[in-house]
Amino acid sequence: MPIKSLDELRKIREDQVKKVKLRESGESGDNTVEVLVGMATCGIAAGSREVLNRLVDLIGEKSLDHVKVIQVGCMGYCHSEPTVQINTPGKEPIIYGNVKGDVVDDIVEKHILNNEILDDHVLIKTFNSAL
Repeated sequence: MPIKSLDELRKIREDQVKKVKLRESGESGDNTVEVLVGMATCGIAAGSREVLNRLVDLIGEKSLDHVKVIQVGCMGYCHSEPTVQINTPGKEPIIYGNVKGDVVDDIVEKHILNNEILDDHVLIKTFNSAL
């Protein structure tokens, strides 16, 4: 779609800068939730780039300033890519596997916003992970 004005170009730039800032820094603090997305070759081949972009879009749309999205390398679960790890302050990490389609939306809506674990997609859940 062609850009029709300088204002439209500025808006696109502003949106992209917000996304990059969300990936790079997030809001630091004691309540920051970290969302780690496996972006090694196996993850990218399985669709982790789309997962990362969808997470950034959803988190931005919902203005979740306490959530930081981080690209990481191999998590060691190539058989279950794309993988996403959620680090919530005071809780053990949860690693989700086979994160595709609506699962991305569910991670944001259910896990991050409502503290519900998506049991059908959990790869690693320790006994201290109770939400």
